[in-house]
Amino acid sequence: MISLSKNIVVITGAGSGLGAALAKKYSSLGYHICLLGRTTSKLENTAKTLTNGYSIYEVDVASNQMVTQTIHSIQDDFGSIPLLINNAGVGYFDYAEDLSEDSVHQMIDINLKGTIFCTQAVLKGMRERNEGTIVNIVSTAGLDGKVTESVYCASKFGVRGFTESLALELNETAINVCAVYMGGMRTEFWDGIFTEEKTKTLMDPNDIADIIMNNIKPRKSLAVTEVVIKNKR
Repeated sequence: MISLSKNIVVITGAGSGLGAALAKKYSSLGYHICLLGRTTSKLENTAKTLTNGYSIYEVDVASNQMVTQTIHSIQDDFGSIPLLINNAGVGYFDYAEDLSEDSVHQMIDINLKGTIFCTQAVLKGMRERNEGTIVNIVSTAGLDGKVTESVYCASKFGVRGFTESLALELNETAINVCAVYMGGMRTEFWDGIFTEEKTKTLMDPNDIADIIMNNIKPRKSLAVTEVVIKNKR
C-alpha cells in the first residue's frame, strides 16, 4: 500500500463538467485524484489534464456492491480517504406524467442512492479516525421545485435531507459535511436540453470548483455546512 492518505480526493462523476474541473484543480495542488465514473474513456480524458498522480475506477454509483468494492480498493491501495466529493448525477426533464420509468429509476438510483452508498462506504473509516470531509453536490433543484424537473428535484431534495441529517449525526465528531447548491453550469449535462445560446449564459464549472474548494478547506473553529451559488439573471 502506498501511504497517500492525507493527499487523496475521491470524486464521483469525474469524467466531465464540475467533477473534471475539481479533479484538475486538486491535482495542481498535489493531490492524488481517484477518478470515479461509468465511462472509462471520459475518465481518461480528465486524467490527461492532471498534473499529479491519479487512479481510474469505472463504477456505477447506483450499485452498492460496486461502490463498496471500489472504496475498499482505494483504501487498500492508498490508505484512508480524507475527502469524498459526491458529484455524480443525471437529469431527465419532462412533465411528470411523461417521464419514463427508466428515467425515474436512474435519477433516484444515481443522484440519491449513489450519494448514500458512496457516503456509507467511506464513513466507517472516517469515524474511526474522527476526521474527513464529505461534499455533496446537490444543485438548486434541492432547494426549490421546478417545472419539468419533478423527479430530478425529488432526487435532489432527497440528497438535501440525507446531507442535513448526516451533518446532525456527525455533529459531535470532527467530520465535516457540506452541501453545495448551485445553478446551471456550462457542461454537457445540458446537451440536447438547452440551446447553445442558452448554455453560454450558464456558470463556468471552474468558478464553481474554486468556490467549493475555498469553502471546504480546513479552518480552525468553523465549518461551512452549505454553499448556495445562483446564476445571475
